[in-house]
Amino acid sequence: MADEVHHPHDKLFRDVFSDTEEAGGLLRTALPVRLRKGMDWKSLALLEGTFVDEDLKGSEADLLYEVRYGGTEDPMRLYVLLEHQSTPDWRMPFRLLKYCCRIWDADLREGEGRRQLRPIVPLVFYQGSRGWTHSTELADLFPAAAREWPWVPRFEHVLLDQTKVEPGDVRGRVRGRVAQLLMMAAHGRHTATAMEMAGRLFGRLRRKGPVDYPFIFLKYIMATQDSAATETFGDALRRHGRDYGEDMISYAQQLLEEGRTEGLREGEQRGTVKAVEGFLQRGVTWDVIEEATGLNEAAFEALKKQLEAL
Repeated sequence: MADEVHHPHDKLFRDVFSDTEEAGGLLRTALPVRLRKGMDWKSLALLEGTFVDEDLKGSEADLLYEVRYGGTEDPMRLYVLLEHQSTPDWRMPFRLLKYCCRIWDADLREGEGRRQLRPIVPLVFYQGSRGWTHSTELADLFPAAAREWPWVPRFEHVLLDQTKVEPGDVRGRVRGRVAQLLMMAAHGRHTATAMEMAGRLFGRLRRKGPVDYPFIFLKYIMATQDSAATETFGDALRRHGRDYGEDMISYAQQLLEEGRTEGLREGEQRGTVKAVEGFLQRGVTWDVIEEATGLNEAAFEALKKQLEAL
């Protein structure tokens, strides 16, 4: 639960784009033509592991894939970093080089006798409030006079800057498009339009298979949006209901209502904790507090820990 509340963008990104079909739909729109034409997209596979710096896990999430390319013997790697800091970081090429080196290190440890490194294409999927203005080339981080030196490494990442994308231009498969629209709205860009379009696409989702994507999306909405944006989404569901049936509308409305109720319940619990802390500051004894709130000291401490984890 703590992960869902504090890192909702990371969770949504992983839940949706761990599916290689959804990842393929996104990557086909982001990679240079010369690369994507030579890829065997049916071979795209998700690999385990995360490589981001520990202190940046609150603003980054990453996924690593492998895919066969052209006539190469070994699959190449596609490394996708979700960056959702409010402003872009000029050090991103250096940071990505570090992450790629960690991937190569792991590769060499696992493949004894390997004499070549697998190619990695790093891609930054940027969601923020301001557009990306920094270079994607590592050499540009060095003084201009040194950029052509043979000792300065050449390294560049692909950039998918979502701040420059309009809601109508979002591409990919349905789940990937809904995820992108909801993240766009969560970062305050084209909120009403993005929520409207997400509501229309929502009905094309299906509650089949091991992952309940409608539930994932609705939990994300409740974690990131205010009541006005949530109502915009709900209105779109109702208006386009004939396109996808009453069962999905009922399910969505049920989850939205449960989310509202959960939020109210959490608010009440936090109010109770605040009241108990006020009693304690005034020297009120636990027998009086328990009679007034129904909480003894152990239950109060447990409730505090539960709320701190949210």
